[in-house]
Amino acid sequence: MSVVRERTAPRPLARPPRRPPGPSRRATTAGIWPYLLVAPAVLGMLYLLVYPLARAILISFQDFGLRQLILGHARFTGFDNYRALLCAPEFWTVVRRTFLFMAVNVVLIMVLSTLVALMVERLGRFGRTAVLSALVLTWAMPVVAATTVFQWLFHSEFGVVNHALTGLGLQQFDGYPWLAHGPAAFSILVALVVWQSVPFAAITLYSALTTVPAELYEAARIDGASGARIFRSVTLPIVRPIFMLVLSLEVIWTFKAFVQIWVMTRGGPGDATTILPVYAVQTALAGQRYDLGSAASMITVLLMSGVLVAYFWQMFRQEAER
Repeated sequence: MSVVRERTAPRPLARPPRRPPGPSRRATTAGIWPYLLVAPAVLGMLYLLVYPLARAILISFQDFGLRQLILGHARFTGFDNYRALLCAPEFWTVVRRTFLFMAVNVVLIMVLSTLVALMVERLGRFGRTAVLSALVLTWAMPVVAATTVFQWLFHSEFGVVNHALTGLGLQQFDGYPWLAHGPAAFSILVALVVWQSVPFAAITLYSALTTVPAELYEAARIDGASGARIFRSVTLPIVRPIFMLVLSLEVIWTFKAFVQIWVMTRGGPGDATTILPVYAVQTALAGQRYDLGSAASMITVLLMSGVLVAYFWQMFRQEAER
């Protein structure tokens, strides 16, 4: 008796798992394309911002005058330029004047812009549109054009200010040379910088005020809170980030104000309106001491950065204590 074995079909061999296909050329191109689009802006920023800063830092450690500018071969002098500036009495006078100029401008800008923003918030549609349009037009005026207008307003012979004051019976202002007196020139520059800076700050703060819920104002009024208490306890905590941002920007812009001063007074009369940016240019151009001018510019950057770091550290510490 024979046993018949059934033949079974051979099992097919298991196929190895497919490897995921590698990135195609199209996917690779799509991944590189965003970087190619950003590359021109990055290269332009490096050339216009980073390279001049690095070059100024290098010159501040060299003996770099007119001869080195033409022929090259500047030698390194270490911290001699910084030592010469820090040991000069007039340098510290300029530093104190710079901080005074910054403090006066920033306080006036923040107070006036906050008041303007609160006023715009309470106006009707027509009044709000008119005020915002005026602010935008003021903000859009070129700095040199605005400075020229202020020069004409305070001209000793043909100025509108002298003519108006004389018409009010103040004969002592007949032919009064505003820009020839230090305190008067300083005050005019403060008024110019404040006039140019308030529009941006006011529009930005008004945009922040529009984010405050109206229900909070109604609840505070029902509780009998005054306007000042509502602003201090309701409005300011909500708009604090934008308020601090505007304050920081104004500190930077007023600390490095140059065009207005250079066009109107060039730091005069004497040195009554000379602040650090103007002092750096005067030092570089007067005796072709580009090394001292670069060192003064670097000290300006360090002082401005120190003010901002100290301010933000204080602000973050107050926020952490709450």
